[in-house]
Amino acid sequence: MLVLATLGFMLNFWAWSLIGPLGDVYRAELDLDPIEVSVAVAVPVIVGSLGRIPVGALTDRFGARVMFPVVTLLTIIPTLFVGLLASSFPLLIVGGFFLGLGGTTFAIGVPFVNRWFTPERRGTALGIFGMGTAGTAVAAFTTVAIADAYGRSAPFILVSVLLAAYAVLAWALVRDAPGRAAPTGSFFARTWATVKLPATGQLALIYALGFGGFVAFSVYLPTYLTTAFDLSRGDASLRTAGFVVLAVVARPVGGWLSDRWHPVPVLTVCFVVAGAMAALASLELELLPAGTVAFLGLAATLGAASGACFALVSKVAPADKVGSVTGIVGAAGGLGGFFPPLVMGAVYSATGEYTLGLVLLAVSAFAIAAFTWWPVRRASRTD
Repeated sequence: MLVLATLGFMLNFWAWSLIGPLGDVYRAELDLDPIEVSVAVAVPVIVGSLGRIPVGALTDRFGARVMFPVVTLLTIIPTLFVGLLASSFPLLIVGGFFLGLGGTTFAIGVPFVNRWFTPERRGTALGIFGMGTAGTAVAAFTTVAIADAYGRSAPFILVSVLLAAYAVLAWALVRDAPGRAAPTGSFFARTWATVKLPATGQLALIYALGFGGFVAFSVYLPTYLTTAFDLSRGDASLRTAGFVVLAVVARPVGGWLSDRWHPVPVLTVCFVVAGAMAALASLELELLPAGTVAFLGLAATLGAASGACFALVSKVAPADKVGSVTGIVGAAGGLGGFFPPLVMGAVYSATGEYTLGLVLLAVSAFAIAAFTWWPVRRASRTD
């Protein structure tokens, strides 16, 4: 079940991330300015984020047995629309809006995996499931090369075929854990009850920086590298893929460390180091070695923090609200990835540099480290 969930998450994330690697292509073909490119890249992120709230609640209600194949099939429609019909900026935005649906599968997989594992193993299991974010790396590695070789629509068609195959596989094999009980009450009542939990807000803030930072870099780093360091599209995509792979590998490490000790100290250390790496990146030194060290350090710490955050979810969220909590926390993580590309594009348009945007990231990381170590640590002890 863990392998099936991770595979579905990865394929849907691959679809969700297809626009980012082609940002430079769309800029040239559609004559977009930096802010328009940032908007096109960010729109799937915000929709995939907010959509996790209802999808998480629906997963609590109907289970992953239904939700995985249904959401996967629906994701095929915007994937083909963007690949075949998005020949203008408005059409790209419309397609990207619905392509965000692929990002909601995170809120299906977390409660699904959580129910299959005992509490002492959930951090590691959820970290492994989180490796499905490798779909972003697959997109970064393959999209430009496939588009260059076979045309811009080719990667979208390929992913659509894979999504269709997975939907059939999920329908045939995915099973919810024994004893799963559907919650009672309306969607709005359950969502409001979840929002009122103190842990929900705390976890949302943590994940907004941890996973949000990862998402922001995974979708905007190709544009950043081509603009700031004059790299080719292919080189920038490969370097971005390296960033994503390291973050993906670090995610189960964060979950494992959280099972071994506790998520709070793991999160605190991750955010302190991430702040230091963002400060180093803000100096805009040569890409080798300083810039590479900074971005790989960010990848490792943001990935580990994402894994540790959901290890904390498994400890503090009520069993019947894991899907709903996941939806809200996951939405916050995606929203955290929506704003940085817009900020980076606006900062570059205003100043011709990215320094201020990276300084803001460093300050935010240090602030979240302090927040995690004091109020969140006290609350987790109470729980």
